[in-house]
Amino acid sequence: MSAVLDDMDSRPGSTTSLLRTIIGLYLRGAGGWMSSTQLITLMEAVDVSPALTRTALSRLRRKEVLTASTRGGVSGHAVGERARQMLERGDRRIHEPRSMGPDDSWCLVYFTVPETARGLRHQLRRRLHWIGCGTVGPGLWICPRYLQAETEEILEDLGLRDRSVLFVTGRPQAAGSLREAVAGWWDLEELAGLHHAFLDRQRDVPSVPPAEGAAAFAAYVRCIDSWRIIPYLDPGLPADCLPEDWPGAASSNRFLQLREAYRPEALAYVGSIRSVPQAV
Repeated sequence: MSAVLDDMDSRPGSTTSLLRTIIGLYLRGAGGWMSSTQLITLMEAVDVSPALTRTALSRLRRKEVLTASTRGGVSGHAVGERARQMLERGDRRIHEPRSMGPDDSWCLVYFTVPETARGLRHQLRRRLHWIGCGTVGPGLWICPRYLQAETEEILEDLGLRDRSVLFVTGRPQAAGSLREAVAGWWDLEELAGLHHAFLDRQRDVPSVPPAEGAAAFAAYVRCIDSWRIIPYLDPGLPADCLPEDWPGAASSNRFLQLREAYRPEALAYVGSIRSVPQAV
């Protein structure tokens, strides 16, 4: 699983990130397979050359996000078996932004990993960070309770479940205010920067999609691509635990607005590309 999760490192807007976004949005709905020509055409719509797309396809095959396969004599790519769970989780994270209420439960994650297994410890910390957990101390992390299942999956996958204990608790009682404690457990400046960057990128995107299908598709893919890592890193903390000017709600609302406006036109464009007969 970790090889697949490494793809979260792809920088939004990069060739690999855009390709991964298109795969997550459309490949499963296309029967789990598309021809290489179709994927190249879709990438050209977001201004990526065929040569760069082929390089990115090779990279995602190595990471087992994709597998090369042929149908009816046509070369193409299918979703890798190990990537399906990741993509399904991405559907929930990306398209259903979550946020805690003031009375919702929290989950504490305690673990002990010996120095002889420091590589595993690094992987665990990295992956807990990637799903939005905060750091209370070196062996104690915290997250909303709705991230408990994902946390347990990570521990099981790394073989560390027997070295960990999870506690479900009410509102943490910090020495000072919980808002001050949360600012120490999460890098709120980094998270706020992600929201502001998304809002800046989408500021001039028209609320009504253009009539030209490729342009609507490109705007939609770029919107999803620039948003998709935010709901992983930002766990959706309670509003009273965040700065007064927190941009999360504005960012989430803008994403949902553009998604609803552009999704039908983008899907129609993909359908038009898939309907073109493929050369054998």
